[in-house]
Amino acid sequence: MSAAADKQFWFVVGSQHLYGEEALAEVKAHAQTMTDALNNSGLLPYPLVLQDLAVSADKITSIMKEVNYRDEVAGVITWMHTFSPAKMWIRGTKLLQKPLLHLATQYNESIPWATIDMDFMNLNQAAHGDREYGFINARLQKQNKIVVGYWERQEVQQQIADWMDVAVAYNESFNIKVARFGDNMRNVGVTDGDKVEAQIQFGWTVDYYGIGDLVQYVNAVTEQEIDDLMAQYAELYVFEYGENSKEAWEASVRIQASYEIAIKRFLDEKGYNAFTTNFEDLHGMKQLPGLAVQRLMAQGYGFAGEGDWKTAALDRLLKVMSRNQNTGFMEDYTYEMAAGQEAILQSHMLEVDPTLASSQPRIIVSPLGIGDRKDPARLVFDGKAGEGVVVSMADFGTHYKLLINEVSAFEPTVPAPKLPVARVLWTVKPNFQDGVKAWIENGGGHHTVVSLNLTTDQIVTYAKLVNLEYVVIK
Repeated sequence: MSAAADKQFWFVVGSQHLYGEEALAEVKAHAQTMTDALNNSGLLPYPLVLQDLAVSADKITSIMKEVNYRDEVAGVITWMHTFSPAKMWIRGTKLLQKPLLHLATQYNESIPWATIDMDFMNLNQAAHGDREYGFINARLQKQNKIVVGYWERQEVQQQIADWMDVAVAYNESFNIKVARFGDNMRNVGVTDGDKVEAQIQFGWTVDYYGIGDLVQYVNAVTEQEIDDLMAQYAELYVFEYGENSKEAWEASVRIQASYEIAIKRFLDEKGYNAFTTNFEDLHGMKQLPGLAVQRLMAQGYGFAGEGDWKTAALDRLLKVMSRNQNTGFMEDYTYEMAAGQEAILQSHMLEVDPTLASSQPRIIVSPLGIGDRKDPARLVFDGKAGEGVVVSMADFGTHYKLLINEVSAFEPTVPAPKLPVARVLWTVKPNFQDGVKAWIENGGGHHTVVSLNLTTDQIVTYAKLVNLEYVVIK
């Protein structure tokens, strides 16, 4: 479920009337050339739209008001082609409610020593303009992103692209709605939190529904709808019957199919894009949702188990930020502590996100030792290898805190024939002892969201935008 297909970013170029109309025409031409080239680079995930030159306080204020009003505009990228007096930017910048990136670059890559004169100097003084503009942003405490370097270089364009993903996720944060089917798992501390403060600070709406509200939707699913979804399963996954009869296996999988249809319908009709379940609250359900949850996560819905609404919302946020690639809900389970091989086995009782699968998942049906329900179907696979970040949100009563740990995921080399759940393995940075110790000392939870597509810098950029305390372990 995409939330960002129609997003765009406005490119605002700073100058002033002092240099005359001929100079401003050249500034506009340079800006258009840059806009076209950046859009055609193939690196930016969203289009850049050039605006009128920012040559007065009234013009800047008008642009920023329009940015706030236009839902499709996710943020602003500014470039100081010339010296742009910073007092012109104060009102508009204060009013701006969306992310801001200051691109510290210039149109020409090198100084033309053979021909440079004062006309060239006055027209191409980004180094001058950057300091003036940067000062006012710092004084206004805008928490804007600054990208420095020549605009045609791939690494500069990639930094812009990474920020665009964060900016879109920041805007989407205010649209995140979590449906909680049941309450939090009893006696667990880390999954609870202040929902009012989360809505104030992050924009997250969190609502409770009794499990009976969902059961009504399950009971309304038709056999034809289940047949159609089973056909999709057959195209996507390996059917592994194991010790089950084919009939018993199919009966279990069909229950999960009905759950997938029902949960998706419930969420879509009521405007939710994330949800939680709780194995202690299953009245009227034949199984704990497993395969159904995995399928919905693969479609972009945020999720966390045991009523953990903070992680469900965080999952949705990072799925938007990563465009739902290699990103999902996770839980620390078991340590590998053999010398030189230290790692952490990540899994969950059923719900491991298949966006992290390294190969075609298998559908199996196996007993579940909790929940006191029938054997649920789930997708089983091994996780991908790659560098990434694992993130946890903690409520400390007085404030929220984000824990960020850089990890190196690797594909398992030893089979686990009796493990009936998907598994992901990673090593933590800077090393096992220091990484695990720092996580525990800082109150990092056992529920997390991992991404092999996002970077620490992107997570920190978001944290700054919402004034969120964060700790980076790397």
